[in-house]
Amino acid sequence: MLNDQRRIKLLGLNRKLNCFLLVGWLSLPVAPKMSSILAIIICLLALFTQSQSLSSPTVCIIGSGIAGSSLAHFLRSYSPPNSPPSAARILLFERNGIVGGRMATVTISGETFEAGASILHPMNYHASNFTKLLNLKRRIPPTSMSSFSLGIWNGNKFVFKTMTFESKNPFVQKIVSFANSLYMLLRYGFSLFKMNSFVEVTVNKFLKYYQSFETRPTFETVDEMLQWAGLYNLTTCTLQEELVNVALSPLLIQELVTVITRINYGQSVYISGLAGAVSLAGSGGGLWSIEGGNWQMASGLINRSDIELHLHEEILSIFNLGEYYELNSTKGRSYMCEVTAIATPLDELNIQFTPPISIPERQLQHTHATFVRGLLNPGYFGLQTVSEIPELVGTIEDPDLPFSSISILKRHNETDMTYKVFSRKAMPDSLLDNIFSVRKETIRIDWGAYPHYKAPEVFAPFILDGQHLYYVNAFENAASTMETSAVAAENVARLILSRLFGEVSLSTSYFMSSFSDDELLHAEL
Repeated sequence: MLNDQRRIKLLGLNRKLNCFLLVGWLSLPVAPKMSSILAIIICLLALFTQSQSLSSPTVCIIGSGIAGSSLAHFLRSYSPPNSPPSAARILLFERNGIVGGRMATVTISGETFEAGASILHPMNYHASNFTKLLNLKRRIPPTSMSSFSLGIWNGNKFVFKTMTFESKNPFVQKIVSFANSLYMLLRYGFSLFKMNSFVEVTVNKFLKYYQSFETRPTFETVDEMLQWAGLYNLTTCTLQEELVNVALSPLLIQELVTVITRINYGQSVYISGLAGAVSLAGSGGGLWSIEGGNWQMASGLINRSDIELHLHEEILSIFNLGEYYELNSTKGRSYMCEVTAIATPLDELNIQFTPPISIPERQLQHTHATFVRGLLNPGYFGLQTVSEIPELVGTIEDPDLPFSSISILKRHNETDMTYKVFSRKAMPDSLLDNIFSVRKETIRIDWGAYPHYKAPEVFAPFILDGQHLYYVNAFENAASTMETSAVAAENVARLILSRLFGEVSLSTSYFMSSFSDDELLHAEL
């Protein structure tokens, strides 16, 4: 690492030679003509080197999750061949030994399951494009999921439980699904339609972020980005307030909506309205994931973006040297970057910034994911047999409840299943032994999964210092998903290119080109 004196020297001299002083200095020796010619040559070389540096800058990205990998991808995709931006050198730093960030898998008893970000919405157009681009395979839930059983547990009993009827006959499954829909309608009334309408309006506003460059500006702040799409007001109120305003029944909010927010964000209906709407959208139909793990999107984008990947290398400090940023890592190395982009939450990192940066204080909501191969204990739920336990057990908001949800990931046979348990705190063995009658294998993961949402939200800017230090994850205070990270990364990529080289000019956004008009017009929630 460089000391302060050397940094000052580097700031004043590195690639910024003063040709007039150089000419004067070299013209002092005996041979004036030769020295003058030599001075001119050196000046030209220096200016050429500086020009080359400006036309092919080094971009350093911290974080290899969907935000960092998407940013690298869009920087390459939006740079025309043989243009100055296309020659940029991109370095990507990842403190862990694998890429993907919060997209990760877990292997239990030799089988692989999603451990982090798990589901994608049918209107997640960036993720859909990445999947096609990388020749990945979508994993669609089997048809039997249409009769997936749900139970809402209050700590003493199931206050709501759908009907179950095990059958592989599609006709029977449809009848059971229809009966459960009717049952839910009888319990929650037309508030279900109001909830769906609230989500649909929000999603339609979010779709503006896929418009072409001609109609979609580049945003320097999250506030501007949300206001432009008509989503900002949703971040100023809680989900509870928004749903009351659209006349949802208290019972629906207390039960079904609470179950959804606890599963998707580990929080109550008092999260901010936009995060809540995104959470509700993540409970609809048509959801999908990547066969073999969603992390493959990040891996594939990194592999095809011509970058230098630095695994097991954490950035400890970032010094602004005027025209460059000096990044110092845990490996004792220093890197000089014209552009630095942080694509990972800063909330639990200890990067030293010089000069210091100022961003709103934010806490991460930790979700504990516990994977169990074994069998639930029906007695814990006051039931007689395992078959009576719903495949998805959600919970109401109660601080005494030890878990947020329990779901079946795979049914191996009637006495052997793999489960995923979400909770706000780590689950000790004694508690798990009460909930499960059999535990063959248990894996625990503590995720700093998403922000702790609190209305009104306050946002960090995309540009942290007014120069070229960028923060992709500033958008997470609005909503945290794989797709919102990609949307934010796409905007930051345009921001970087436009501020370095002038506005990027493409006739249409590349990501719209892979969707037919029919798909765009008829995609449904």
